[in-house]
Amino acid sequence: MSDINDYLIDQAGKDWGDLLSGWRQALPGDFTLWMVNRFGDLILVFEDGTVHFLDVGMGQIGQIAESREHLFEVIDQGDNAANWLMMPLVDACRAAGMTLSPEQCYGYKTPPLLGGTYDLDNIELTDLSVHYALLADMWQQTKDLPEGTRIKVVIAD
Repeated sequence: MSDINDYLIDQAGKDWGDLLSGWRQALPGDFTLWMVNRFGDLILVFEDGTVHFLDVGMGQIGQIAESREHLFEVIDQGDNAANWLMMPLVDACRAAGMTLSPEQCYGYKTPPLLGGTYDLDNIELTDLSVHYALLADMWQQTKDLPEGTRIKVVIAD
């Protein structure tokens, strides 16, 4: 049996207000940051007690439980834990020798939002501040585009 903490980032000592500043538009004014998986995805408790999942790689947020207690019921159903905590991919990263420092998470060479895959070849160690800022910027630029819109990425020096 796995320990949930093997799949979570230690939140202590981090300025989450600053790290998540680019995501303010996607989040309510008041929420509690409950858990952060090793890919920087967030499990949040909103003011009404509902639990939501912010997938920063895809730029999507959605409710996953009616309450904290309800999350404990549903996390073990089907592939919920594996998906929300990215367990198989975290295990693969660890097996490949990818060890996170306290200020890092696993990031994407090509974010899923831009068609990147959830496999080891697309994963790299990333500074948390860079991870959140980069993905929030991509989300901001694409959030109002219709589904399936083709995006041209230009990288400037």
